[in-house]
Amino acid sequence: MAGKTVLYVHGFASSGQSGTVERLRTVLPEARVIAPDLPVHPQEAMALLHRVCQEEQPSLIVGTSMGGMYAEQLRGFDRICVNPALEMGDTMRTHGLTGTQQFHSPRQDGVQEFYVDKSLIKEYREQTEHRFEGMTDDDRRRVYGLFGDEDTTVDTYDLFRSRYPQALHFHGEHRMNDKSFMHSIVPVIRWIDDRQEGRERPIIYIGMETMTDSCRMPASSVQKAVRQLIEHYQVYFVAPAVPEPATEDGTTDGHGEEDRWAAWLAEYIGVPAWRHAVYTWRRDLLYGDYLIGCKTGGDTMATLLEYGSDTFKTWEDIIEYFSRLGGQ
Repeated sequence: MAGKTVLYVHGFASSGQSGTVERLRTVLPEARVIAPDLPVHPQEAMALLHRVCQEEQPSLIVGTSMGGMYAEQLRGFDRICVNPALEMGDTMRTHGLTGTQQFHSPRQDGVQEFYVDKSLIKEYREQTEHRFEGMTDDDRRRVYGLFGDEDTTVDTYDLFRSRYPQALHFHGEHRMNDKSFMHSIVPVIRWIDDRQEGRERPIIYIGMETMTDSCRMPASSVQKAVRQLIEHYQVYFVAPAVPEPATEDGTTDGHGEEDRWAAWLAEYIGVPAWRHAVYTWRRDLLYGDYLIGCKTGGDTMATLLEYGSDTFKTWEDIIEYFSRLGGQ
Protein backbone atom coordinates (compact mmCIF):
# COMPACT_ATOMS: atom_id res chain seq x y z
CA MET A 1 0.00 0.00 0.00
CA ALA A 2 2.97 2.32 -0.59
CA GLY A 3 1.88 5.92 -1.13
CA LYS A 4 -1.78 5.09 -0.45
CA THR A 5 -4.24 6.22 2.20
CA VAL A 6 -5.76 3.63 4.53
CA LEU A 7 -8.76 4.57 6.66
CA TYR A 8 -9.25 2.66 9.90
CA VAL A 9 -12.72 2.69 11.50
CA HIS A 10 -12.54 1.76 15.16
CA GLY A 11 -14.95 -0.24 17.27
CA PHE A 12 -17.30 0.57 20.12
CA ALA A 13 -15.80 2.61 22.99
CA SER A 14 -12.49 2.85 21.16
CA SER A 15 -10.70 5.64 19.30
CA GLY A 16 -8.23 6.41 16.55
CA GLN A 17 -5.44 5.60 19.00
CA SER A 18 -6.27 1.91 19.31
CA GLY A 19 -3.73 -0.88 19.07
CA THR A 20 -4.98 -1.85 15.60
CA VAL A 21 -4.02 1.58 14.28
CA GLU A 22 -0.49 1.07 15.56
CA ARG A 23 -0.34 -2.35 13.94
CA LEU A 24 -1.47 -0.91 10.60
CA ARG A 25 1.15 1.83 10.75
CA THR A 26 3.85 -0.68 11.68
CA VAL A 27 3.13 -3.16 8.86
CA LEU A 28 2.31 -0.43 6.29
CA PRO A 29 5.11 2.08 6.90
CA GLU A 30 4.84 3.59 3.42
CA ALA A 31 1.08 4.10 3.63
CA ARG A 32 -0.77 6.97 5.26
CA VAL A 33 -3.07 5.53 7.93
CA ILE A 34 -5.82 7.83 9.16
CA ALA A 35 -8.13 6.97 12.04
CA PRO A 36 -10.61 9.60 13.23
CA ASP A 37 -12.28 9.42 16.61
CA LEU A 38 -15.92 8.61 15.89
CA PRO A 39 -18.83 10.42 17.54
CA VAL A 40 -20.91 8.25 19.84
CA HIS A 41 -24.10 8.87 17.88
CA PRO A 42 -24.13 6.67 14.75
CA GLN A 43 -25.64 9.22 12.34
CA GLU A 44 -22.94 11.70 13.30
CA ALA A 45 -20.31 9.00 12.90
CA MET A 46 -21.52 8.11 9.41
CA ALA A 47 -21.61 11.77 8.39
CA LEU A 48 -18.00 12.13 9.53
CA LEU A 49 -16.90 8.99 7.68
CA HIS A 50 -18.61 10.05 4.46
CA ARG A 51 -16.85 13.41 4.69
CA VAL A 52 -13.47 11.78 5.33
CA CYS A 53 -13.96 9.39 2.40
CA GLN A 54 -14.92 12.23 0.09
CA GLU A 55 -11.90 14.29 1.08
CA GLU A 56 -9.29 11.54 1.41
CA GLN A 57 -10.46 8.95 -1.16
CA PRO A 58 -8.84 6.07 0.77
CA SER A 59 -7.48 3.12 -1.19
CA LEU A 60 -8.57 0.80 1.62
CA ILE A 61 -10.96 0.96 4.57
CA VAL A 62 -10.47 -1.41 7.50
CA GLY A 63 -13.22 -1.54 10.11
CA THR A 64 -13.40 -3.68 13.23
CA SER A 65 -16.56 -4.64 15.16
CA MET A 66 -18.76 -1.54 15.18
CA GLY A 67 -16.32 -0.04 12.70
CA GLY A 68 -16.92 -3.03 10.47
CA MET A 69 -20.62 -2.19 10.50
CA TYR A 70 -19.82 1.35 9.41
CA ALA A 71 -17.25 0.23 6.82
CA GLU A 72 -19.76 -2.08 5.15
CA GLN A 73 -21.97 0.94 4.44
CA LEU A 74 -19.20 3.03 2.83
CA ARG A 75 -19.96 2.15 -0.78
CA GLY A 76 -17.44 2.37 -3.59
CA PHE A 77 -14.24 1.55 -1.68
CA ASP A 78 -12.17 -1.56 -1.03
CA ARG A 79 -13.07 -2.61 2.50
CA ILE A 80 -12.14 -5.22 5.08
CA CYS A 81 -14.80 -5.74 7.75
CA VAL A 82 -13.34 -7.59 10.73
CA ASN A 83 -15.91 -9.19 13.05
CA PRO A 84 -18.46 -6.61 11.85
CA ALA A 85 -21.25 -5.84 14.33
CA LEU A 86 -23.96 -5.81 11.68
CA GLU A 87 -26.61 -5.98 14.42
CA MET A 88 -25.01 -3.39 16.68
CA GLY A 89 -28.14 -2.41 18.60
CA ASP A 90 -28.87 -6.02 19.50
CA THR A 91 -25.22 -6.62 20.40
CA MET A 92 -25.26 -3.68 22.83
CA ARG A 93 -28.41 -4.96 24.47
CA THR A 94 -27.26 -8.59 24.65
CA HIS A 95 -23.93 -7.73 26.27
CA GLY A 96 -25.32 -5.16 28.66
CA LEU A 97 -23.52 -2.20 27.13
CA THR A 98 -25.74 0.33 28.86
CA GLY A 99 -25.09 3.00 31.44
CA THR A 100 -21.77 4.80 31.80
CA GLN A 101 -19.07 3.41 29.49
CA GLN A 102 -15.32 4.08 29.55
CA PHE A 103 -13.38 4.62 26.35
CA HIS A 104 -10.72 1.92 25.97
CA SER A 105 -8.16 4.24 24.38
CA PRO A 106 -7.52 7.99 24.59
CA ARG A 107 -9.40 10.40 22.34
CA GLN A 108 -8.26 13.71 20.96
CA ASP A 109 -11.06 15.59 22.71
CA GLY A 110 -9.97 14.18 26.07
CA VAL A 111 -13.37 12.66 26.82
CA GLN A 112 -13.00 9.49 28.86
CA GLU A 113 -16.54 8.22 29.23
CA PHE A 114 -20.00 8.34 27.69
CA TYR A 115 -23.52 7.19 28.55
CA VAL A 116 -25.59 4.57 26.73
CA ASP A 117 -29.37 4.62 27.18
CA LYS A 118 -32.28 3.05 25.33
CA SER A 119 -32.52 5.91 22.87
CA LEU A 120 -28.88 5.49 21.83
CA ILE A 121 -29.35 1.74 21.37
CA LYS A 122 -32.35 2.54 19.20
CA GLU A 123 -30.15 4.83 17.09
CA TYR A 124 -27.69 2.00 16.51
CA ARG A 125 -30.48 -0.42 15.66
CA GLU A 126 -31.81 2.05 13.11
CA GLN A 127 -28.33 2.52 11.65
CA THR A 128 -27.84 -1.21 11.15
CA GLU A 129 -31.08 -1.30 9.18
CA HIS A 130 -29.15 0.53 6.43
CA ARG A 131 -26.74 -2.37 5.98
CA PHE A 132 -26.58 -3.66 2.41
CA GLU A 133 -28.50 -0.64 1.12
CA GLY A 134 -27.37 0.47 -2.32
CA MET A 135 -24.80 -2.29 -2.64
CA THR A 136 -23.72 -3.15 -6.17
CA ASP A 137 -21.93 -6.03 -7.85
CA ASP A 138 -18.79 -3.91 -7.57
CA ASP A 139 -19.26 -3.74 -3.80
CA ARG A 140 -19.64 -7.49 -3.58
CA ARG A 141 -16.29 -7.86 -5.29
CA ARG A 142 -14.49 -5.26 -3.19
CA VAL A 143 -15.59 -6.17 0.34
CA TYR A 144 -14.05 -8.87 2.54
CA GLY A 145 -15.54 -10.06 5.80
CA LEU A 146 -13.19 -11.71 8.31
CA PHE A 147 -14.67 -13.54 11.28
CA GLY A 148 -12.80 -14.89 14.30
CA ASP A 149 -13.60 -18.53 14.99
CA GLU A 150 -13.42 -17.84 18.74
CA ASP A 151 -15.46 -14.64 18.73
CA THR A 152 -18.04 -14.80 21.54
CA THR A 153 -19.20 -11.19 21.12
CA VAL A 154 -20.41 -10.93 17.53
CA ASP A 155 -21.49 -13.64 15.09
CA THR A 156 -22.72 -12.17 11.81
CA TYR A 157 -20.91 -14.51 9.40
CA ASP A 158 -24.09 -16.01 7.93
CA LEU A 159 -25.71 -12.58 7.58
CA PHE A 160 -22.64 -11.17 5.83
CA ARG A 161 -22.21 -14.26 3.67
CA SER A 162 -25.80 -13.96 2.48
CA ARG A 163 -24.79 -10.78 0.62
CA TYR A 164 -21.03 -10.93 0.14
CA PRO A 165 -19.17 -13.97 -1.26
CA GLN A 166 -15.81 -13.02 0.27
CA ALA A 167 -16.49 -14.11 3.84
CA LEU A 168 -13.89 -16.17 5.67
CA HIS A 169 -12.93 -17.28 9.13
CA PHE A 170 -9.63 -16.71 10.89
CA HIS A 171 -8.15 -18.10 14.08
CA GLY A 172 -8.86 -15.50 16.72
CA GLU A 173 -11.25 -13.81 19.10
CA HIS A 174 -13.30 -10.63 18.75
CA ARG A 175 -10.33 -8.44 19.59
CA MET A 176 -7.38 -9.03 17.32
CA ASN A 177 -3.90 -9.66 18.67
CA ASP A 178 -0.61 -9.42 16.79
CA LYS A 179 -0.82 -13.03 15.61
CA SER A 180 -4.34 -12.88 14.20
CA PHE A 181 -3.60 -9.52 12.60
CA MET A 182 -0.40 -10.61 10.87
CA HIS A 183 -1.61 -14.06 9.78
CA SER A 184 -5.14 -13.08 8.76
CA ILE A 185 -5.61 -9.38 8.03
CA VAL A 186 -2.27 -8.64 6.36
CA PRO A 187 -2.65 -11.36 3.66
CA VAL A 188 -6.01 -9.86 2.63
CA ILE A 189 -4.48 -6.37 2.49
CA ARG A 190 -1.81 -7.84 0.20
CA TRP A 191 -4.46 -9.39 -2.09
CA ILE A 192 -6.25 -6.04 -2.36
CA ASP A 193 -3.05 -4.12 -3.04
CA ASP A 194 -2.02 -6.63 -5.73
CA ARG A 195 -5.38 -6.25 -7.47
CA GLN A 196 -5.24 -2.46 -7.30
CA GLU A 197 -1.76 -2.45 -8.80
CA GLY A 198 -2.40 -5.18 -11.36
CA ARG A 199 0.53 -6.98 -9.75
CA GLU A 200 1.18 -10.58 -10.72
CA ARG A 201 3.46 -12.39 -8.31
CA PRO A 202 5.45 -15.50 -9.24
CA ILE A 203 3.39 -18.61 -8.57
CA ILE A 204 4.43 -21.39 -6.19
CA TYR A 205 2.50 -24.66 -5.95
CA ILE A 206 3.04 -26.71 -2.79
CA GLY A 207 2.16 -30.40 -2.79
CA MET A 208 0.23 -31.29 0.34
CA GLU A 209 2.37 -34.41 0.79
CA THR A 210 5.29 -32.13 1.69
CA MET A 211 3.34 -30.27 4.39
CA THR A 212 2.40 -33.07 6.76
CA ASP A 213 4.20 -35.64 8.85
CA SER A 214 3.16 -39.28 9.24
CA CYS A 215 0.43 -38.25 11.72
CA ARG A 216 -0.89 -35.60 9.31
CA MET A 217 0.38 -32.82 11.53
CA PRO A 218 2.27 -29.85 10.01
CA ALA A 219 5.80 -30.72 8.96
CA SER A 220 8.56 -28.92 10.79
CA SER A 221 8.88 -25.27 9.68
CA VAL A 222 6.19 -25.56 7.00
CA GLN A 223 3.99 -22.88 8.59
CA LYS A 224 6.98 -20.58 8.93
CA ALA A 225 7.79 -21.18 5.26
CA VAL A 226 4.25 -20.39 4.09
CA ARG A 227 4.20 -17.14 6.09
CA GLN A 228 7.43 -16.04 4.42
CA LEU A 229 6.56 -17.20 0.92
CA ILE A 230 3.22 -15.37 0.74
CA GLU A 231 5.04 -12.06 1.22
CA HIS A 232 6.52 -12.34 -2.27
CA TYR A 233 4.69 -15.14 -4.11
CA GLN A 234 1.21 -16.30 -5.05
CA VAL A 235 1.05 -19.62 -3.19
CA TYR A 236 -1.33 -22.48 -4.01
CA PHE A 237 -1.72 -25.78 -2.19
CA VAL A 238 -2.12 -28.93 -4.31
CA ALA A 239 -3.76 -32.16 -3.21
CA PRO A 240 -4.92 -35.18 -5.20
CA ALA A 241 -8.57 -35.39 -6.15
CA VAL A 242 -9.25 -38.82 -4.69
CA PRO A 243 -12.76 -40.33 -4.96
CA GLU A 244 -14.02 -42.27 -1.99
CA PRO A 245 -15.20 -45.89 -2.30
CA ALA A 246 -18.60 -46.47 -3.83
CA THR A 247 -21.59 -46.05 -1.55
CA GLU A 248 -24.39 -48.58 -1.16
CA ASP A 249 -26.21 -47.21 -4.18
CA GLY A 250 -23.09 -47.61 -6.32
CA THR A 251 -22.22 -43.92 -6.56
CA THR A 252 -18.93 -42.33 -5.50
CA ASP A 253 -18.23 -39.12 -3.67
CA GLY A 254 -14.97 -37.51 -4.72
CA HIS A 255 -15.23 -34.69 -2.22
CA GLY A 256 -14.51 -36.52 1.04
CA GLU A 257 -10.74 -36.36 0.83
CA GLU A 258 -10.88 -32.85 -0.57
CA ASP A 259 -12.96 -31.78 2.42
CA ARG A 260 -10.37 -33.25 4.78
CA TRP A 261 -7.56 -31.37 3.08
CA ALA A 262 -9.63 -28.18 3.11
CA ALA A 263 -10.19 -28.60 6.86
CA TRP A 264 -6.45 -29.19 7.36
CA LEU A 265 -5.56 -26.03 5.45
CA ALA A 266 -8.13 -24.01 7.40
CA GLU A 267 -6.73 -25.30 10.69
CA TYR A 268 -3.00 -24.98 10.07
CA ILE A 269 -2.59 -22.40 7.29
CA GLY A 270 -5.70 -20.28 7.74
CA VAL A 271 -6.57 -17.25 5.62
CA PRO A 272 -3.70 -17.60 3.09
CA ALA A 273 -5.22 -20.90 1.94
CA TRP A 274 -8.66 -19.40 1.23
CA ARG A 275 -9.47 -20.09 -2.44
CA HIS A 276 -5.86 -21.19 -2.92
CA ALA A 277 -6.37 -24.96 -2.89
CA VAL A 278 -6.07 -27.03 -6.08
CA TYR A 279 -7.28 -30.64 -6.31
CA THR A 280 -5.91 -32.54 -9.27
CA TRP A 281 -3.95 -35.59 -10.40
CA ARG A 282 -2.48 -33.64 -13.33
CA ARG A 283 0.29 -31.61 -11.77
CA ASP A 284 1.99 -31.58 -15.15
CA LEU A 285 -0.72 -29.13 -16.26
CA LEU A 286 -0.17 -26.64 -13.44
CA TYR A 287 1.10 -23.42 -14.95
CA GLY A 288 3.40 -21.51 -12.63
CA ASP A 289 6.95 -20.80 -11.61
CA TYR A 290 7.73 -23.36 -8.90
CA LEU A 291 6.34 -26.66 -7.68
CA ILE A 292 7.43 -27.93 -4.28
CA GLY A 293 6.64 -31.63 -4.18
CA CYS A 294 7.90 -35.16 -4.09
CA LYS A 295 9.19 -36.31 -7.45
CA THR A 296 6.50 -38.11 -9.40
CA GLY A 297 8.47 -39.01 -12.49
CA GLY A 298 6.41 -36.79 -14.81
CA ASP A 299 7.33 -33.52 -16.42
CA THR A 300 6.02 -30.28 -14.94
CA MET A 301 5.42 -26.81 -16.36
CA ALA A 302 7.04 -25.30 -13.26
CA THR A 303 10.51 -25.64 -11.79
CA LEU A 304 10.36 -28.67 -9.50
CA LEU A 305 11.87 -28.36 -6.05
CA GLU A 306 11.98 -31.99 -4.97
CA TYR A 307 11.14 -32.10 -1.30
CA GLY A 308 13.16 -34.75 0.54
CA SER A 309 16.02 -34.68 -1.98
CA ASP A 310 19.61 -33.94 -0.99
CA THR A 311 19.09 -30.27 -1.89
CA PHE A 312 15.72 -29.82 -0.20
CA LYS A 313 15.67 -32.27 2.69
CA THR A 314 13.68 -29.96 4.98
CA TRP A 315 11.51 -26.89 4.83
CA GLU A 316 14.39 -24.88 6.26
CA ASP A 317 16.31 -25.70 3.07
CA ILE A 318 13.40 -24.40 1.01
CA ILE A 319 13.19 -21.23 3.12
CA GLU A 320 16.90 -20.60 2.53
CA TYR A 321 16.54 -21.19 -1.21
CA PHE A 322 13.75 -18.65 -1.64
CA SER A 323 15.41 -16.12 0.65
CA ARG A 324 18.31 -16.08 -1.78
CA LEU A 325 15.95 -15.52 -4.72
CA GLY A 326 14.55 -12.36 -3.19
CA GLY A 327 11.05 -12.78 -4.60
CA GLN A 328 12.10 -13.82 -8.09
